[in-house]
Amino acid sequence: MEPTYVSGKPRLWLRLDGGVLFVASILLFAATNQPWWIYPALLFVPDIFMIGYLRNTKIGAFFYNVGHSYFVPSLVVLVGWEWHHILAVAVGVIWLGHVGMDRLLGYGLKFDDNFKSTHLGDLAKKKG
Repeated sequence: MEPTYVSGKPRLWLRLDGGVLFVASILLFAATNQPWWIYPALLFVPDIFMIGYLRNTKIGAFFYNVGHSYFVPSLVVLVGWEWHHILAVAVGVIWLGHVGMDRLLGYGLKFDDNFKSTHLGDLAKKKG
């Protein structure tokens, strides 16, 4: 079955949501009082979840989507908050910022067929 992509205004709204999340993550990170160098140092760490693509696209998409959805980083923030581990909160906030940045730039959750096939469109085609 051919993947179905979000298009039109809903796609624009999803990308804008990503931008809001990215900016919010920067503001929330500031509230953690952690050193600022941590934010850029960890911002691209979630891309390690692409490692599954070394095996095949199905495993790659699964691991990528685990690392690029809101669920796991939100759990990191909630557990850090509950246990009073402010560094864990900061890491989760940075991770959410990465997801938001990706969405803003049009990188969505992956389909199993191809790395460039995302819920926000086919990255192999013209971006918009």
